[in-house]
Amino acid sequence: MAPRCEPEGGRMPTVEEVYDVLRTCYDPEIPVNVVDLGLIYDVKIDDGVINVKMTLTAPGCPSHAFISEQIRSRLLMIPEVKDANVEVVWEPPWNPTMMSEQARKDLGWDF
Repeated sequence: MAPRCEPEGGRMPTVEEVYDVLRTCYDPEIPVNVVDLGLIYDVKIDDGVINVKMTLTAPGCPSHAFISEQIRSRLLMIPEVKDANVEVVWEPPWNPTMMSEQARKDLGWDF
């Protein structure tokens, strides 16, 4: 089970706290979290609703539904969050240079 993000005093989480939760989400085929893979394009928090704009490594990714639902369910575990939406977009298209340096190192992709 993913760790819970517990903002203090009933306040909404910060964007950084949302990113901390997103770092617990993985593509089941790649041992790197979705943030370090460079899949997360935007996070917005509005009146208790978290909206995430993200992409996948390829349009035909077989884990599309799994990843989206994993993200949504983890975000809904954050106290004070009323809803969470995950929008998958294809522009700009993902490419390996979007990964963090650590992710590239972990996968052996030095460029």
